[in-house]
Amino acid sequence: MGHGVPEINFDGIVGPTHNYAGLSPGNVASLSHAGQPANPRRAALQGLSKMRLVASLGVGQAVLPPHERPRMRTLRQLGFRGSDEEVLAAASAGDGHLLRLCSSAAAMWTANAATSVPSEDSADGRLHVVPANLTSMFHRVLEADTTLRVLRAIFADHARFALHDPLPGGAHFSDEGAANHTRLAAPGGRAVHLFAWGRVAYGAAAAFPQPLRFPARQSREASEAVARLGQIDADRAVFPQQHPRGIDAGAFHTDVVAVGNENVLLLHELAFVDHEAVLARLRELLGQSFADHVASEAELPVATAVAAYPFNSQLLTLPDGTMTILAPEESRAEPRARGFLERVAGSGGRVREVKYLDLRDSMENGGGPACLRQRIVLTAQERAAVRARVFWDDALGAELESWVARRYRDRVGRDDLRDRLLHRESLAALDELTRILRIGPIYDFQA
Repeated sequence: MGHGVPEINFDGIVGPTHNYAGLSPGNVASLSHAGQPANPRRAALQGLSKMRLVASLGVGQAVLPPHERPRMRTLRQLGFRGSDEEVLAAASAGDGHLLRLCSSAAAMWTANAATSVPSEDSADGRLHVVPANLTSMFHRVLEADTTLRVLRAIFADHARFALHDPLPGGAHFSDEGAANHTRLAAPGGRAVHLFAWGRVAYGAAAAFPQPLRFPARQSREASEAVARLGQIDADRAVFPQQHPRGIDAGAFHTDVVAVGNENVLLLHELAFVDHEAVLARLRELLGQSFADHVASEAELPVATAVAAYPFNSQLLTLPDGTMTILAPEESRAEPRARGFLERVAGSGGRVREVKYLDLRDSMENGGGPACLRQRIVLTAQERAAVRARVFWDDALGAELESWVARRYRDRVGRDDLRDRLLHRESLAALDELTRILRIGPIYDFQA
């Protein structure tokens, strides 16, 4: 990107069991919409519509498939026996919470899928990808092995791509992926990687202020391990602490209160502890071209930022070198959020416009435009080495929209998760998708 290497937005396709189970403590939107019926078809089409828009702007766009849900292997690991139908029936007994945990479609938020380090930033000149272990939430810990399988199927050339195992599990190395990672680069200059974390797992925890209301998910130890695996120069990695007041307001990931791209960073003053010191370090590393836009608590209260998600926008570089913000409709509807975004776009810098998107079905579960995408920088040679059909073009887009319209339900309520027909429909849909995307058998049921 600093050298004009294009960034591709790998968006997660919303899965056929998309539902509102309210599984995520600290995620205000997820908790407040728990139990309402969901519309997986509309949610998936909203996501595809966003991908179509990004591609139409001349920005790289690709897709990642949903995960198999409900996850039968996990239910069997928990002691449920028999055929798929028998396992479903047994797991849905009582209040069905275990079945809801194993039916989550949260893999759609691919910002949490992994952290990637471009080949131009790594010591060995390969693209490094570290799938997130997501150990802080049970319904998301189920994603890591499938994510690794999917990414290995796409980035299969070992000479160019280093696909790492997720960090060893447990709370010590709790890793939430690129939702806490930002890559910045001055034009023509070397990149800087921001790895934000919420808590230290070992040692001087008392030296760091902690959130009181909601859990801090990312450990500093995990952030440091990901930076090592990505082979980033130590002097190009910065490790700011997420502000505990931000986490307590519902900013469970950094991408709820900050978004950066190339030499531009938008952030809330409660994104990081001592944000002034963080910005000073970035100016030192990136030079005079670095531009930061800080929203103060007075201009945009952090609770409002969490509700309207202006920072969970995509900040995209267009082919002409200017930038566009893709923000959720909720940010247009909230005057202070809209005011901040339009102040940035009117500041005379590289950011020239704000576009608003309807992603309500994702937003109500706590994920905005930035949650839905994993940013991966690929050289032309690296892109050519990918054999899977995952890069967006009009033909793929039309085929995916038709696939969703045919295969997805327009209503999934809490009780529908125990429906063995929904399970069969979902497997048939995913089986067809692996053929559309040419990624081979990535799911347990295809083994």
